[in-house]
Amino acid sequence: MGDGSAEGLVFERISHTYVAANGSTPVLDDVSFSVGPGQVACVVGPSGCGKSTLLSLAAGLMRPTSGVTRWRGKPVEPGTNPDLGMAFQQPGLFPWMTVRQNVAVGLTTRGAARSDARRQADEMLATVGLTGFGDAYPNQLSGGMAQRVGIARALALRPKLLLMDEPFASVDAFTRLKLQAEFKALLKLDRPTVLFVTHDVSEAILLGDIIVVMSARPAKVEKIIPIERGDRDRAGPGYARKMTEALRALGVETDLSHD
Repeated sequence: MGDGSAEGLVFERISHTYVAANGSTPVLDDVSFSVGPGQVACVVGPSGCGKSTLLSLAAGLMRPTSGVTRWRGKPVEPGTNPDLGMAFQQPGLFPWMTVRQNVAVGLTTRGAARSDARRQADEMLATVGLTGFGDAYPNQLSGGMAQRVGIARALALRPKLLLMDEPFASVDAFTRLKLQAEFKALLKLDRPTVLFVTHDVSEAILLGDIIVVMSARPAKVEKIIPIERGDRDRAGPGYARKMTEALRALGVETDLSHD
């Protein structure tokens, strides 16, 4: 459990079932964990185990079938959360807007003056390495650049709670490594609380303060693995140990497990 959980993000005995005309599908079963203020929790698990459902619950897009989700000590309710920022596997940029307008749209929606939103958007574009691209359109960007714009849009809101749904999964391996390193540096600016869904255990070790390993559906928390700074060195023994621990919790045996 994360330190200071009462002021962070808490999932308390969450169970959730999707109900449709052709039957019901239980996805989460008595899930409990917390993410302390400023912590990054990376959630890994099999496809369909409810990782994205956790993001929806944290965002207030749905209520759990049972249990409670808390943010800063209060139950998460449906509706707008001014503390919230989100980024997804596909950046979801508006094709008719310039890059600058895409980054600024959340700010103007929340009432910022157009000039202030423009200034903050330009500052954030500089932070993610896209100075000079404010007047470009999404179809003029590479996949990595578009993903940077999506992240800039989320971070421009200065969110206290940042929800990430496999934001680097759709780019090539080299671009992914660059984006991971840049994202890690960006988090130091405002230190939001982050819930980060990924299928990539190595990404979880690099970015996370804790790794929440989920079981197959209906998912339980299989294991919570703390990550220290030394564990992030891919050449070090700590990295191999954490990789082995996470893979074993996922039911995967590799050569690393026999070192």
